[in-house]
Amino acid sequence: MSAAHFLTDPTHLVATALHACTLTNPSLALDAANKTVYRRPSSTPSTPTVSVISGGGSGHEPSFASFVGRGLLAAAVAGTIFASPSAEQVRRCISRRVESEQGVLVVVMNYTGDVLNFGMAVEKANAAGVRVEMVVVGDDVGVGRKVGGKVGRRGIAGTVLVQKIAGALAAQGAGLEEVYQAAKLVAGNLVSIGASLSHVHVPGRSVAEAGEEDLKEGEVEIGMGIHNEPGSERRAETLPELVKTMLAHMLDAEDEDRSFLQIPEGEETVLLVNNLGGVSPLELGGIVNEVVEQLAKDWKIRPVRILSGTYMTSLNGLGFSISLLKIRDTGLGNGKSMLELLDAPTEATGWSAAVSPETWNANSTATRGEDDGDSDDFQPSNLRLDPVLAKKVVTSALEKVIAAEPDVTNYDTIVGDGDCGIGLKRGAEAILKMLERAKKTDDAALFLHNIIQVVETSMDGTSGAIYAIFLNALAHGLRVQSPSSPAPVDVQIWSKALESSLEALNKYTPARPGDRTLIDALYPFVGTLSKTGDIKSSAQAAEAGAKGTRGMRASLGRTVYVGGEGWQGVPDPGAHGLAELLIGLSEGFD
Repeated sequence: MSAAHFLTDPTHLVATALHACTLTNPSLALDAANKTVYRRPSSTPSTPTVSVISGGGSGHEPSFASFVGRGLLAAAVAGTIFASPSAEQVRRCISRRVESEQGVLVVVMNYTGDVLNFGMAVEKANAAGVRVEMVVVGDDVGVGRKVGGKVGRRGIAGTVLVQKIAGALAAQGAGLEEVYQAAKLVAGNLVSIGASLSHVHVPGRSVAEAGEEDLKEGEVEIGMGIHNEPGSERRAETLPELVKTMLAHMLDAEDEDRSFLQIPEGEETVLLVNNLGGVSPLELGGIVNEVVEQLAKDWKIRPVRILSGTYMTSLNGLGFSISLLKIRDTGLGNGKSMLELLDAPTEATGWSAAVSPETWNANSTATRGEDDGDSDDFQPSNLRLDPVLAKKVVTSALEKVIAAEPDVTNYDTIVGDGDCGIGLKRGAEAILKMLERAKKTDDAALFLHNIIQVVETSMDGTSGAIYAIFLNALAHGLRVQSPSSPAPVDVQIWSKALESSLEALNKYTPARPGDRTLIDALYPFVGTLSKTGDIKSSAQAAEAGAKGTRGMRASLGRTVYVGGEGWQGVPDPGAHGLAELLIGLSEGFD
């Protein structure tokens, strides 16, 4: 691991690297405040197309900012190094920086932060009336089914093939559903694996802070993730031995833990050999040669396209990854096969394609409009509630959460990192302040909207994202039930909206009852309310669900990694906090 860098301030590093994208490609602009690179609007009239956007933590360049360009991405949203961008950054990208008339496709890699934060933005955009679909790419076979569990495969370099094909199809004028289905088809026919001789060092951190045990001389880590995540094994292997192991993990049909894709002899494939950042072009050429020879000799696979270069890095990672895409029929006709779309021209500089002279000569200075300071274009609904009662009920729930903070914090100290109770309390206190300041409204959707804005800005971490996704989907569930003329919002409307919210949340987290999460309290509440229409019995069901997490082995979250004793005697902190909130909600009706 090398700790030497020319730029040691990570904030300055990310900001200047993003700005550099606009210097090397004049068709791009930068929303610096939201770390978003996007295509400038055309100076001549053009037919609107589907916008494909992506993003993730910085440190994987040229992914994703340098893949913005005509024929590929419409925009890319960057987080700090190895950290997901916030949902608000993504929401502003969707609403302000790209064409949305024909819809938007979001492509993200399968990492919890990316899925939750991009997912929250997708739900918010859908609630505002923008058609948005999301494809989550998990192509890494480095960690098998047993270890991956419900989280599934991580996303690595094969993701760029999904982006390229979807972007090319969108540029040809295909509709959102066609682009979405094509992206899913590509993602479902991908396998990838990486290997590295060393962990990487993040600029701005001391070596001690990196906290990684570096590999020994001559040792290679097979399956290492793009954020320094551990792989499946460490070995001292020569390149031919290493490639043999990697291809076996990708292609051995008898490996039940890793056999995600069958590629029979004679199938057309695309091979991508990707530099993780620190391998010389000379050495990468030798690696490509070894991979191609072994594919032909041992697996009878002769790729019809071979891509080699730097597509998705792990900073200056001394490693490489191999990706294989099985070509499938898109069913979309001439000019729209996977290969034709992969070969289609693009001006994205990260795809090693030259920008056209016409674009350079245009010297465009156009940008999209700046935000007016209002983060949402809220549309009123015809669902009416009693504002005095609503405030009383919500206040009761929030005060219950605040009072429960010591217990939640204690439980989370035992099974997690101890911040769950503080996070819930901070959000509850912020909502209470908003309720005191906000103008009274009898619009149920607006009342909920005001709460959502506070949750999104005051609650962070995984629980904050989950609450925000659920509440945004709840707002959408209310809006689709809004009648043509004003009418009271009743328990049946709330129940139906809650059911749709649960369905939306299920798209972004694999958590289900029995996984020891707040879902163990949420599911019983929604299910009981839908059946009985009774808030008190529903809150009691949530409380019973939370208590039932005592002694339950976790399938998701940090509790999975907690060793030793102690967790068996406490409930899941998130489930307990939610149950307290719902009990307080029911008591507010007394």
